Amino acid sequence: MEYYAVIDTNVLLSALLSKNEDSATVRVLNAVFDGIIIPLYHQDILFEYNEVFHREKFHLQEEVIQTILESIKQYGVEVFPQPTGAILIDMDDLIFYEVAMDKRDNGAYLVTGNQKHYPFRDFIVTPTEMMAIIEKNK
Repeated sequence: MEYYAVIDTNVLLSALLSKNEDSATVRVLNAVFDGIIIPLYHQDILFEYNEVFHREKFHLQEEVIQTILESIKQYGVEVFPQPTGAILIDMDDLIFYEVAMDKRDNGAYLVTGNQKHYPFRDFIVTPTEMMAIIEKNK
């Protein structure tokens, strides 16, 4: 089974920095590489990923950054969402929410470590919750 999901920057960054191969964030990233999660993206999301991953404090190798960005473009689906009019705590997160909302008819999720930044909705899940959904439906 495949799952459409917008993956928040904090989830990918956590996966890239994790030393725990079995952490939920690493498992979410692996599910993308395994074709279980189909990432949904917009150019603004890719721009944010790129900008955050290049922050010096994270010490990520360029090859790793480019592999993630290219994989999302190659295996993902680009979305051009309609404005929702939503007002979020951090308006930089709006594009993630709107991409997920645009694909709700496809059962899309938004996977984030910052649920408090978004309205309470059943499709906005933590990495642990996303992996539980996948495991339950195997």
